[in-house]
Amino acid sequence: MAVHTLANGLSLVHTYVPSTAMVAVNVLYDVGARDESPELTGIAHLFEHLMFGGSVNVPSFDGELEEAGGMSNAWTSDDFTNFYDILPAQNIETALRLESDRMLSLAFSQRSLDIQKGVVIEEFKQQCLNQPYGDLGHHLRGMLYAPGHPYRIPVIGKDPSHIENATLEDIRRFFFAHYAPDNAILSIAGNVDYDTTVRLVEKWFGDIPSRNVAARGSVASGTMPGQGQTLTVHGRVPQTMIVAAWRMAAYNEPDYIPCDIITDLLASGNSSRMRRNLILGTDLFVEADASISGLESHGYLMLTAKPSAEDSKTVAAATAALISEARKLCDPAAITGHELQRAANRYEAMYAMRQMGYAEQALAAAIAEYHGEDPAQATVRYRNAAKAEAIAAAARRTLSSEPAVLLYRPH
Repeated sequence: MAVHTLANGLSLVHTYVPSTAMVAVNVLYDVGARDESPELTGIAHLFEHLMFGGSVNVPSFDGELEEAGGMSNAWTSDDFTNFYDILPAQNIETALRLESDRMLSLAFSQRSLDIQKGVVIEEFKQQCLNQPYGDLGHHLRGMLYAPGHPYRIPVIGKDPSHIENATLEDIRRFFFAHYAPDNAILSIAGNVDYDTTVRLVEKWFGDIPSRNVAARGSVASGTMPGQGQTLTVHGRVPQTMIVAAWRMAAYNEPDYIPCDIITDLLASGNSSRMRRNLILGTDLFVEADASISGLESHGYLMLTAKPSAEDSKTVAAATAALISEARKLCDPAAITGHELQRAANRYEAMYAMRQMGYAEQALAAAIAEYHGEDPAQATVRYRNAAKAEAIAAAARRTLSSEPAVLLYRPH
């Protein structure tokens, strides 16, 4: 991986992959849902769609890319937005021209805005309103984060009306405040050498002016107002679901990877603790899982489960057993070297599989540059953290307090 910085502030990360005839062009913008106004949530996700709706000199982004044998996609998180193109390496200039044009300026068409509004609103309905447990993020984040906190509202937005009310002026203002070369990382991985890549990137991106990027919203840790409280939500769900969540370390803090390992020990694979001790070891559960939110600032560690019966006694017993199982990891003597080795081996295998593709390498390099890390050291960092004392200490700091508990109950 080699890095080159343009005069306008754009960071270029290059990974040469001679084993493919293709290339991935990945653009990561340091803007996400945390940068939205509380009155205009979901706009970062809307932008993910608008960026394909035409730029100042390119009416059809996907049309031109497809003519060059390529395809594109994107995703939005709380912290950043990522776009990627995959095409034959010999046609890399097409992707660079298209990406540079939409970095320069969108077309800001009312027609495009109206179309993408409809797409995003329909996505909100499908994911949040018409799907069992689809509003989990809204309820849980409302418990975990205080009003006004940038992580309180899910990426999809608070309500479809926020997207419906967005104007072209809102779109222009958000674009020029966040979409800029000095707020982006361009990562290229594939069969194009470094010198050629630098020359072409300077050609297509070098004259885009840097911008006065808006300051980000504060993500100070603060308090979790719902910690130690229980919220029961009745809705159109097939069965009760239990969710228990605790605030966890930010990405750059020492407990972040240990918290990730905690959830791996609990729920990854058929030999995981939840499967052995909860699903197979009791008659209280039909499903159980664990995960982390993975946010740049303080996110949350989450346990979810579906109890085997709907009566209040079973639900209460399952909730207590779920939390108790996680808290067993607070004792280093209860953590075996065998399960730590298994978790590290699983992570290393999954990481190696992901990195076999050039598109995955481009994304990993972009995120590593964002964090100031070496992507080749990802498995080393995981193995170094997979120590019983470190896991137990992180578990005590994270799981000792009372969790926020969300209960989904059928009507």
